[in-house]
Amino acid sequence: MSSPCHTSAVLAVFMALAVGVGAEQSKERSCDVVGDKSSESQMERALLKKLEPLSQMRFNVTVEKGKTENYVYHFRVCREVNSTLHDFGGLVQTDRQNGRTTVIGRINETQVFNGSDWIMLIYKGGDSYGRHCSGEKRRAVIMISCKRGVTASSFSIISEEREKEQECFYLFEMDSSVACPAEDSHLSVGSILLITFASLIAVYIIGGFLYQRLVVGAKGMEQFPHFAFWQDLGNLVADGCDFVCRSKPRNAPAAYRGVGDDQLGEESEERDDHLLPM
Repeated sequence: MSSPCHTSAVLAVFMALAVGVGAEQSKERSCDVVGDKSSESQMERALLKKLEPLSQMRFNVTVEKGKTENYVYHFRVCREVNSTLHDFGGLVQTDRQNGRTTVIGRINETQVFNGSDWIMLIYKGGDSYGRHCSGEKRRAVIMISCKRGVTASSFSIISEEREKEQECFYLFEMDSSVACPAEDSHLSVGSILLITFASLIAVYIIGGFLYQRLVVGAKGMEQFPHFAFWQDLGNLVADGCDFVCRSKPRNAPAAYRGVGDDQLGEESEERDDHLLPM
């Protein structure tokens, strides 16, 4: 009876260990700024947090130069391109002709800074150059420019600077909304005045309507607050428009005049005398 229980306990322990190891492996490494942990500035931490929405995305670009150079560049923001290798490679070059991979920059040697509408991400500590750049380690510079409404797009390589003795680098660029400054959302003075005026009118109409209906007991159009005043004002405005905008003089004679009694005279009465009874 004890043997099955012992076997079950051992299996449970192994399963717990397997789950723990899997959880540890699934946790991906992230960017580590160059220098001691204590020397990281608040600005660098804020920028890395700002780039976090891009960390789950992968970017690739292919470069062909004749028949001798055919490369694919793989890039991730603050994550390893291939987490199974544990090489910290954040930007990796793959030669499509022979399958050879070269780490251009590593996320454990990161630099980051920004401007008004851009963020510069730098991966240092890549694989060493051979005959170029005095054999120093490669470095990737990624320029992230502001483009609102786009999470990430247009990843491309601009150039590779390897003709110098030192400080050689690969330059890339891409567009993303994470590099954009926060939009200024405060209202202008005109907007505030317009909102205030509209609110006062709404309070006047609704409050006056309720007072006229519930307190005064008015019905129909009389429920409108100060109805007589606004009616008189409308008439005055109409008269003013008529006075200013009429197209003919005020005292111009009418085009048609009716025949009045003063024009008929007394002749009509004399003509009717013969109709009277004798």
